[in-house]
Amino acid sequence: MEEQRNRYFSGKVSTTSLMKMYILHLLSQQNLYGNQIIDSIRERLNGKWEPSPGMIYPLLRDLEENGYVKSWWQEPDKKSIRFYKLTESGHSHLERLKIRYKKPLEDTKEVITCILEEIF
Repeated sequence: MEEQRNRYFSGKVSTTSLMKMYILHLLSQQNLYGNQIIDSIRERLNGKWEPSPGMIYPLLRDLEENGYVKSWWQEPDKKSIRFYKLTESGHSHLERLKIRYKKPLEDTKEVITCILEEIF
């Protein structure tokens, strides 16, 4: 049997999984609405990357369906701004994700750092 090559540096951490964890982290600090989440991510990443609304809003819906966040309309009649807050279940889920992804993310960072140092 032929050995399969690893196509990931270390452990599979998808952008979707990483963003779910990051959204939960941001909501652990304060209640936010979708565009505030996008703006906060862009600012915290020094403008190097920004998630699209097409990524963030489906993730928020998924997190809400799973009971990790709760939402409400600022003005229910207008339905213009929907705020999100972390639930107790969401807090527990965030802690599990942090344990699960810390090592793979640290390993990936180490691989990239080594490559950058080697090449540049």
